[in-house]
Amino acid sequence: MVRGRPPKSVIRQNIVEILFLFDKAYGYQIDKIYNEIFPTVHQRSIYYHLKKGKSTGEISIEEIKEEKGEFSWGNLVEKTYYQLGPNAQPKGDKRVNAYFRKWRKKK
Repeated sequence: MVRGRPPKSVIRQNIVEILFLFDKAYGYQIDKIYNEIFPTVHQRSIYYHLKKGKSTGEISIEEIKEEKGEFSWGNLVEKTYYQLGPNAQPKGDKRVNAYFRKWRKKK
C-alpha cells in the first residue's frame, strides 16, 4: 500500500474543469466558482491543489499581476493567474458547462 495522498484528486480535477472553460483565473476567483458549483471546500484546499497541480503539470501559472485598489490590508494585491498545464485532462463536466453558460449570459 502506497503511503500519502493519492496522485489523483476530485478537487484538482474539478479545478481543471473550471480552468478548461474559463481559460485563466486567479486563486480566489477559482475558489468562488468552485464553491458555487461543487460541494463546499476550504480555501486552503483550493490553494493546495493549485500548488499540487503545478507540480503534476495539470496546472500552470500564466502570469502574476500586482493590482492597486482599496483593500483591508493595504492598497496593493498580487494575483496569480492559473491556466491548464500540459498534463491536464479535462472531461467536460456538465455542472461547469451549465455555470459557464449562465455566467456568459450575465456578462
